[in-house]
Amino acid sequence: MSIFTPTNQIRLTNIAIVRMKKAGKRFEIACYKNKVISWRNKVEKDIDEVLQTHTIFTNVSKGQVAKKEDLQKAFSTEDSTEICLKILAKGELQVSEKERHQQLESMFRDIATIVADKCINPETKRPYTVGIIERAMKDVHYAVKPTRNAKQQALEVIKKLKETDNFQIARAQMRLRIGIPSKETRKIKDRLAPLMSKVESEEFDDELELVCLVDPGVYKDVEELVRSGTKGKGRVEVLSLKDVEEGDERIE
Repeated sequence: MSIFTPTNQIRLTNIAIVRMKKAGKRFEIACYKNKVISWRNKVEKDIDEVLQTHTIFTNVSKGQVAKKEDLQKAFSTEDSTEICLKILAKGELQVSEKERHQQLESMFRDIATIVADKCINPETKRPYTVGIIERAMKDVHYAVKPTRNAKQQALEVIKKLKETDNFQIARAQMRLRIGIPSKETRKIKDRLAPLMSKVESEEFDDELELVCLVDPGVYKDVEELVRSGTKGKGRVEVLSLKDVEEGDERIE
């Protein structure tokens, strides 16, 4: 005797469910455990390593598949992969309280690690340990946002810590060597001045050569200014990604 299984039902096990409510309907996708956070943190880049199936459900646990007309109404497309990506990006990850706590703890440490890697104490020019950053995050009551990646949140933490009175923190500076052809020296140098935190050396032979410190956030502006202002004849060379006191360990 054969067992009848409805064609619109698919049974899946050992899964992580990501859910989104849209246009009055609930939509769910079935993912491999531990892969959703890796995808959101841009560690995992292969979507097929994240999704167990490209099917969109109304209820994964019951195997109920979403109707095409509901998908079209909610997402303006019936492309299952495109819809999966939208749900994966903004949907709510359904996990147990124990799993949620472990994931939040892991992401909290990931964020602290990124902050420690990018920042220094501006008074001592020394990097902070991950443990110190974690304590500072707790002091300002920073709450991890599971739907945002660790790098985005690290930038938020840096901004938040800068606003506090009792914690000194600054982005570690990049050390650059900039070469500017003699014809463009004055014009380019004046425009670079607001972008440079400190000029360490300045030499002029056939061209002006500057060694300077800049905030990592303005590196692209410096590069574009030198490139466009010299019609591609200038150069920007990264000497080091961090300006820390000599003798400190570098993590680049």
